[in-house]
Amino acid sequence: MELLNKTLASIGDLDVEAANAAQARLDNLTKPQGSLGIMEQIVVRLAAIQGKAIPSLGPKVVMVMAGDHGVVAEGVSAYPQEVTPQMVLNFLNNGAAINVFSNYTGSKVVVTDVGVIGPAIEHPRLNVRKIREGTRNMAREAAMTEAEALAAITVGIEMVQAEIEAGATLIATGEMGIGNTTPSSAILAAFSGVDLDIITGRGTGIDDVVRQRKIAVIKQALEVNQPDPNQPLDVLRKVGGLEIAALTGVILGAAAHRVAVVVDGFISTAAALVAYKMNPDCRKFLFASHLSQEPGHRIMLEYMGLQPILHLDLRLGEGTGAVLTFPIFEAALKAMQEMATFGEAGVSNKE
Repeated sequence: MELLNKTLASIGDLDVEAANAAQARLDNLTKPQGSLGIMEQIVVRLAAIQGKAIPSLGPKVVMVMAGDHGVVAEGVSAYPQEVTPQMVLNFLNNGAAINVFSNYTGSKVVVTDVGVIGPAIEHPRLNVRKIREGTRNMAREAAMTEAEALAAITVGIEMVQAEIEAGATLIATGEMGIGNTTPSSAILAAFSGVDLDIITGRGTGIDDVVRQRKIAVIKQALEVNQPDPNQPLDVLRKVGGLEIAALTGVILGAAAHRVAVVVDGFISTAAALVAYKMNPDCRKFLFASHLSQEPGHRIMLEYMGLQPILHLDLRLGEGTGAVLTFPIFEAALKAMQEMATFGEAGVSNKE
């Protein structure tokens, strides 16, 4: 709890002066003001985060947290639980979509096991910080104890701090955990009170029958656990997940170090929502990478006032949507750094 409290207290304000200077330069480049749309907003906010009128990016890292979920026993997923460790190994062997996209964008993938069920995965690139083998079945009892949830948050804070100290300038969130759209929907329902039929989607591709079961299971979990929406840690530990808790730590830790976080899809945004409820100021350091097919994702983003950059109907997770925005960030900064001003180009500005 001490590290979490220290991290929450370290999240500061944006640099308004740097943001204004960045906006002034953008407005003086050889283009109509605002014509680069969201790209200009990205530049201005990066300037405010970094405290530099002309921001820059160096190493980019996607933090992939992996953990299993006891609620899978209720039959809420299209895939069996053994897919979690299989996909973790696939990440480590560069065979997944997140690896392909990260290689393409020049990004580093950091994979951490915070709660995968089964035999230990032996791989030199795997960070093993396992809190326990999967959460408990939240339909029957709390998914985690408070100590377990705090331990997972601590993993996220420590892992992202290590990457930032090694030079990371942009962080993306990613995850792996069969069944994790169920706790993500439960987290959103606990905080927002929106009807479960509206926010509960099909996850990895479940049919109508399984979706109705999923809704019933989430409803049962909320009734059994009675998470307090005014206590984010209570919501997280009762109906969340170990990888979601770890990503909450990643987001808070990056914000405390004034490093921008590009949030992936529905599960990553559930972690962002928990972080936001713990300290709303962390939102200033967040970029929503895309709008997922999961119906609850739009509600989460609107709740936090975040605008998605991409609309690609993604529902994969892993950090894929977040990493796909990296070239947009870099192109936006290139425009800021390399375009001529009206004066430099000898082009007449508007009257």
